[in-house]
Amino acid sequence: MTQPLVAASTHESNRAALAGWCFYDWANSAFAAIIVTFVFPTYFSQMVAGPGSSGAEDWGLALGISEGAVAISAPVFGAVADRSGRLKPWIAVTTLIAAALIAGLWFVRPQESDVLLALVLVALANFAVELAIVFYNALLPRITPPDMVGRLSGWGWATGYAGGLAALLLCLFLLIKANPPPAFLDVRMAEPVRATAVLTALWLLVFSLPLFLLVREPRRRGLSIGPAIVSGITELKTSLRSVLRHKVLVRFLIARMIYTDGLAALFAFGGLFAAGHFGFRIDEVLILGILLNVTGAIGAAVFGWIDDRIGPKPTILIALASLTVLGAAALLIADKTLFWVIAGALGLFVGPAQSASRSLMARLAPSDLEAEAFGLFSLSGKATAFVASFAFSAATAFFGDIRAGMATILGFLIAGFLLLVPLQATKPLSS
Repeated sequence: MTQPLVAASTHESNRAALAGWCFYDWANSAFAAIIVTFVFPTYFSQMVAGPGSSGAEDWGLALGISEGAVAISAPVFGAVADRSGRLKPWIAVTTLIAAALIAGLWFVRPQESDVLLALVLVALANFAVELAIVFYNALLPRITPPDMVGRLSGWGWATGYAGGLAALLLCLFLLIKANPPPAFLDVRMAEPVRATAVLTALWLLVFSLPLFLLVREPRRRGLSIGPAIVSGITELKTSLRSVLRHKVLVRFLIARMIYTDGLAALFAFGGLFAAGHFGFRIDEVLILGILLNVTGAIGAAVFGWIDDRIGPKPTILIALASLTVLGAAALLIADKTLFWVIAGALGLFVGPAQSASRSLMARLAPSDLEAEAFGLFSLSGKATAFVASFAFSAATAFFGDIRAGMATILGFLIAGFLLLVPLQATKPLSS
């Protein structure tokens, strides 16, 4: 197995490098919190598409298409990145593209004629961000000692939640709730809300710098970009067979394919649910996002230690069971105050389910095929993501109740839990 970075560097540079890796979670978290989950979906459904429109369903459809595209292409991009020998240049390119697309959301005005522009931009931006995360995740086993994988993955998720929290607070007090609002922004044209997209793009660019400045990839032989593309694509079938011959990995990816779709949909449509069922305003949705990021950071950090102690599989099972029970409770209640309590508790378990999945994959990924393995990891998280989004949209439209759409998400969590239970994930793939 490739020697991790920490074995060849000083303790101080180790800490700096690992912190630099974690900071990319901080950098991309603003996109998830502001654009995908809390601010822009609410702005889109209430002010762009308008009340009574199919805004929530259209938003879900756009994200579903984007996730499907990621599912198809991630293994290919991962194979090409593995052949090139380096991951950081791929992270840099996809990050720059994503930032440009996110900034473009500034031009989405509060009028129905901009619906298509909003949906195209958010779908393309999500595609670029998700590809960058594939390459970023693949760095984890390359730079981390085996006994720290769970903690670093958990710390990364906790850092991401902290970043999402900081970004939401900045949006709330600098733009959304500023009184008076910034003089150069026109409230009548929703410019304080639209400016959150520009802030998100800058956030991604600035806070991704620690990754590029502090993390040194272990040297590997690789091909230049042209031959890497040709080799990656032509040898993809062979290398996929090499990865997929490990039955434990395949079974884990199938289970994750189901439950991670539920996790993604839970966060993607959580803001819409709060706005549609409990009448949350944009500022209240922002505060909800802040609460979830606080509890999410706590859960991810604490369960990172638990992951290294009891293993990632039990950690995932605990998180999924807790999310299912709390999610069902949120659908059955009518009291807004009680919803706040349940939502805060939900946040404690979302991060651990995600971070423990990443650490389990890092432990199972075959050496020298990390990017390709994490491409499959991304595939397992996206292959049916469009199904979760479509199920949410279809159930909401058919029953005329957003609770019906949210109920479909619980089915994904339960199915993933049941598939993961019999998995024997105690031995490394190389054994």
